[in-house]
Amino acid sequence: MLWSLLAVPVVSAAVLYVLYHWLIPTAVQSSGWLALLWHDVILERVLNIMTGSSRPQRMLKAVQKNATKGDPQSVISAIDHYCRHKEWAMNVGDDKGLILDSVLTEVNPSTALELGTYCGYSTVRIARLLSPGSKLITVEFNPAFAEVARQIIAYAGLQDKVTVVEGPSGDLIPKMKERFGIRYFDFVFLDHWKDRYVPDTKLLEDCGLLKKGTVLLADNVICPGAPEYLKYVRNSAHYESRYYKSNLEYTKVEDGLEKSVFLG
Repeated sequence: MLWSLLAVPVVSAAVLYVLYHWLIPTAVQSSGWLALLWHDVILERVLNIMTGSSRPQRMLKAVQKNATKGDPQSVISAIDHYCRHKEWAMNVGDDKGLILDSVLTEVNPSTALELGTYCGYSTVRIARLLSPGSKLITVEFNPAFAEVARQIIAYAGLQDKVTVVEGPSGDLIPKMKERFGIRYFDFVFLDHWKDRYVPDTKLLEDCGLLKKGTVLLADNVICPGAPEYLKYVRNSAHYESRYYKSNLEYTKVEDGLEKSVFLG
């Protein structure tokens, strides 16, 4: 009886595993919608059932096993290796991460905001490059993601540079000045729900959290895509925008980052 109950999910998982390692990789690597469907819908759910854990929890274990405590670069490398060779995840990734690093170094922000913490990968990338005394606030809607992110950030030794805030970005942005004593942000990284890019950008403007020269960097503007955001920043007299072509994290699918400088 027990075997009959287990047979279907076990066989299904085995078939999916074979598909993943032998038949799917080429198609997934070249098709954006297939990559997201396979990794974010099918495979993640199968692995959650098989392991009894979530993808963020598995990423945390990979960091704890393979990274050096207090070494941000080793944490980044551990996550990149896990996501490229074991299980895909929607971090900004190693290719686009270099673009993020370059833009951030150019801006050298005193105050930075990240919308969409997820597991803390990009948070670590950003925080490790901040000058002493600089502040990064990162916003995450999902409490389970935020909890894993806090542990990964702490493992990297960056907890004193980062404040993780849980809740909807639309509710939290208007409270930034009062709650954190922020006058404005020098740098904003948008990597949360794509349909929130435009409303949250407008909210940052309305709340006076952008100053002349503030740089907004938006991820995944091609895959899964943020067409309304691109239309907004590229056609607004308040922004000067540039597209940085790259690849969807850990694939060969085109994606990129949009850098927009607020002109006031």
